Amino acid sequence: MLGLIKWKLIALLFLIGFLSACASTSNRAPVKTLNRDLQNGSKYYRVKSGDTLYAIGFRAGYDYHQLAKWNRIKPPYKIKVGETLKLFGPGSKNRVKKKVASKGSGKKMRTPSQRITLSGEGKKLSISNTNKKVLKLHWQWPVKGKILKNFYQTGKKGIDILGKYGQSVRSAALGKVVYSGDGLIGYGNLVIIKHNDLYLSAYANNRRLLVNEGQQVKKGQEIAEIGRAKDKTSTLHFEIRKNGKPVNPVNFLPKK
Repeated sequence: MLGLIKWKLIALLFLIGFLSACASTSNRAPVKTLNRDLQNGSKYYRVKSGDTLYAIGFRAGYDYHQLAKWNRIKPPYKIKVGETLKLFGPGSKNRVKKKVASKGSGKKMRTPSQRITLSGEGKKLSISNTNKKVLKLHWQWPVKGKILKNFYQTGKKGIDILGKYGQSVRSAALGKVVYSGDGLIGYGNLVIIKHNDLYLSAYANNRRLLVNEGQQVKKGQEIAEIGRAKDKTSTLHFEIRKNGKPVNPVNFLPKK
């Protein structure tokens, strides 16, 4: 009799354990791999709600000028939901022919100078996109804090700066907000600022965004507040991109 009661008790405990395991499993969020960037080798991209040409170029690792040229999109670079964009340009053979032709002519090919004006800090700032004369930007740190992950530790995709939850994030240089939202997987609440025809800066992993797309911002202006990363640390992911390609921000920012 005692043996039967013992086995019934063991069976009951096993059943309780099994049911609790099932319940805890059903409440867990599905594990999902989040890719910050478009997959390597992607040739086409279908525009989704909230996308901008700047944001797509940012994810694909291309300058928005290139995407605009490849898809014949003119300023102000508006795109439509459902539109398919090419993420590639002319074939390499055409590029070789152009290089040979330019060498044979004995003359350097120059693109016409394009100037844009950004207002801020009480001054008008003229920027030229010719190779010969590009205004040197004066950068500042977006937040005060030590570098948690350097350029190489992030896979050459910016730096992670340790801060405090809710700490102010400030624009690293004068510019125009070209993206403000949470539509880029892996970046959380993200702000992208266009500084000139060469440089963009990006501020990711924010709890709150304080600027809107199309807004002009001054150097040092508050644009967001730091949030929490997956590991619960309060960090700002910061990138500077030149012609769509990430560069080491430390080489541009003033020494601490």
